[in-house]
Amino acid sequence: MIENMGKYIEKANTLVEALPYIREFRKKIVVIKYGGSFMYDQNIKQSVIDDVALMKLVGLRPIMVHGGGKDISAMLSRLDVETEFVDGLRVTDAETVKVAEMVLSGKINKEIVALLQEKGIGAVGVSGKDGGMLRVKKKYGKDGADIGFVGEIIRVKTDLLNTLIKGDYVPVIAPVGCDSAGRSYNINADHVAYAVAKALEAEKLVYLTDTDGVYMDSHDPDSIIRRLSIKDVRPLIDDGIISGGMIPKVENAVDALQSGVNSVHILDGRVEHSLLLELFTDAGCGTMIKDTLPAYG
Repeated sequence: MIENMGKYIEKANTLVEALPYIREFRKKIVVIKYGGSFMYDQNIKQSVIDDVALMKLVGLRPIMVHGGGKDISAMLSRLDVETEFVDGLRVTDAETVKVAEMVLSGKINKEIVALLQEKGIGAVGVSGKDGGMLRVKKKYGKDGADIGFVGEIIRVKTDLLNTLIKGDYVPVIAPVGCDSAGRSYNINADHVAYAVAKALEAEKLVYLTDTDGVYMDSHDPDSIIRRLSIKDVRPLIDDGIISGGMIPKVENAVDALQSGVNSVHILDGRVEHSLLLELFTDAGCGTMIKDTLPAYG
């Protein structure tokens, strides 16, 4: 027993380290974008659900926004619905958006809800159509290309989310919305998470992704930027350090911070318990973007 005592003391110290963070974030809203290749790893999926359950049990108010592109592609293939891409974006025609809504709002959303309920956490699955939560307009691709029923968010109505939060539920949001005529649109899950966090002035917006965060050198794993300030985002984009799919994430992060969100975190969802490591330990495990921090720390 004595030989193993050091291991248990280390665990106890980790719990003590988490106490000030639990106290600080208690009753605060944390919006989590859950999506990427790791969604299909059962061990990692369970790790994410465990993290969200623990966050809820210690008093935080998590909201999950999920993607599901791989499942949509699989269902389209199964139904022999051809998929067209323009500039790397899926063209979502009338048939495709029906399949997308079925997969996102039905299959994936309810699976996540069921997993949370298994942990004793009250969860409710909704889409942006419920309660008129997400009003969208038609989004166009590069150079005005028509990419079908893909939506750009123009309004977030928070009534339903506030009701669920006050009722002690974890909202799980499928990225589907509708326009003023009631037509359904598929929406990028990153944009949904950002828009919801902004509308609720969340304490934190967390992107679970397939990368550790923002790097000074993408080929050097030791060059990760743990803390990034708003003022340094644009120079890093201009210098090509922040590039590709990371650009819209950090641009949305800046806008969210300027709209009342306290901090934005970009984490590798493939790392077991990355949410807990980032939120409840001094070291963290990804990149945190905040308006007043030094660029690198």
